[in-house]
Amino acid sequence: MNNQTIETQVVIIGAGPAGAGASFFLSKYKIPHVVIEKSTFPRDKVCGDACSGKTALVINRANPEWLTEILNQSTEYLPSWGIKFVAPNGKALDIPFSPNRTEDSKAPGFTVPRFDFDDFLFRKIPSPYCTIYEGASIESIEKGEKVTVVINHNGAAITIHAPIIIGADGDKSMVRKKFLSENTVPKTYAVGLRAYYEGVTGMHNENFIELHFLPEVLPGYLWIFPLPHGKANVGVGILSETVREKKINLREQMLSAIKNNPDIAPRFANATLEGKIHGCGLPLAMERQPLSGDNFMLCGDAAALIDPFSGEGIGNALYSGMLAAMAVNEVLPEQNFSADRLRIAYDDVLYKRLGDELKISATLQRLCKYPWLFNFVVNKAHKSPSLRNTISCMFTDMDLRQQLSKPSFYLKILFNR
Repeated sequence: MNNQTIETQVVIIGAGPAGAGASFFLSKYKIPHVVIEKSTFPRDKVCGDACSGKTALVINRANPEWLTEILNQSTEYLPSWGIKFVAPNGKALDIPFSPNRTEDSKAPGFTVPRFDFDDFLFRKIPSPYCTIYEGASIESIEKGEKVTVVINHNGAAITIHAPIIIGADGDKSMVRKKFLSENTVPKTYAVGLRAYYEGVTGMHNENFIELHFLPEVLPGYLWIFPLPHGKANVGVGILSETVREKKINLREQMLSAIKNNPDIAPRFANATLEGKIHGCGLPLAMERQPLSGDNFMLCGDAAALIDPFSGEGIGNALYSGMLAAMAVNEVLPEQNFSADRLRIAYDDVLYKRLGDELKISATLQRLCKYPWLFNFVVNKAHKSPSLRNTISCMFTDMDLRQQLSKPSFYLKILFNR
């Protein structure tokens, strides 16, 4: 076996949205780095396939032409203008993402299969500052003064030395297991199933994504996300501890809802399942936890950054990758890769920007345990245009959204104030 040794500034494990995001911005900062990916693109990733405005923001910052490329392909990247919440009692509440949009507004979000989107991102990684090893297996990761990663790529052993490693390798992250002694936080985990259907009817004419808070899956939900070419991503997500406590067969429960729920079943009357139903772990950001340490940072699912309420993972993965690259750019001139320095440069910055949003979502996720409360808010919103507008604004204004987690908000609704 041939042997090769590489010295670089950063090594990124994983080339999904988190790793791609980190690479984009390291290249913008002209920082040499290596990206290691075990798969060969295009490859599938079990996910809801919904991309929020946060996804668009990071792509635009990386390269505005890339976002234009996406927006100009509306048949492949389906523009989405909002979200539909369906309460346990079956009543629905439409929440537009851009309540004050104009004729020139672009859709803030879109849906696209991860098979296509991750490949799009991966094809944008190459730069003079990036060396990519696709289809590579990691033999070992060790830390001394630098991090040493040994990979097998096409039969060749390659040893890579770098002062810092970015773990963007998903919920079963090797980097997390290696560098954090407590590498999993079971209480923050949920499990999900995803299926692709063709022929689902009743989609919103502006491609709203749908979250159905069915009594049988609370505090989780069933989702229906419209996809390009008349297809739909259908899935269910629920806390792992709930699955264990209630001994839930998630696949049976999802198929039962599709077949028997009076609001959902008619929409699937002539729908066909494409392929298999796949499962995945969903590392939720229920509380602040370490995202870095000596010589390493974690991004995306490896950092457990999935939004606890909406389930958004793609946007947070890209955003965390961007922030990790910014942190590298900050500490590299100092040659200080200590846990204290990286916590200030990365963890503190990420939680300052996303912490309130994640904290509010965690509170809302806990409120899902009370279906009567969900029904109450939706019932009131149906009768009050001003309340509907307020809730809509809450999804773009974090100060307003915080009201959703306060008891006083529900008291005001109760007394129509």
